[in-house]
Amino acid sequence: MQYSRILGTGSHLPERVMTNAELETMVDTTDLWIRTRTGIEKRHLVRDGENCSDLAEVAARNALDAADVAASELDLILVATTTPDQFFPSTACLLQQRLDVHGCAAFDLQAVCTGFV
Repeated sequence: MQYSRILGTGSHLPERVMTNAELETMVDTTDLWIRTRTGIEKRHLVRDGENCSDLAEVAARNALDAADVAASELDLILVATTTPDQFFPSTACLLQQRLDVHGCAAFDLQAVCTGFV
């Protein structure tokens, strides 16, 4: 019998935070208008030169640490994003190289917000 299970999770957000108040100074909007329509209070912004694979690597290493699993034990690398570093090779393949993983499948799932499912 084969099965899958989640042994650990990891996440990472860019350090730069933009609040709705800051956005109010840039465009004609208000914090209340944004929150009532979207629920968004702040957003994290990448630095110049920071890519999806940079964020994915930190998140992946956090997940591996949480699971107490070596990267070499991975069977699959799946990156859910609509903001890849580039279209080819996929961000998952770039992450695979950064983690020095050989022999497992790696691909991107471009499903916008539902990618987490």
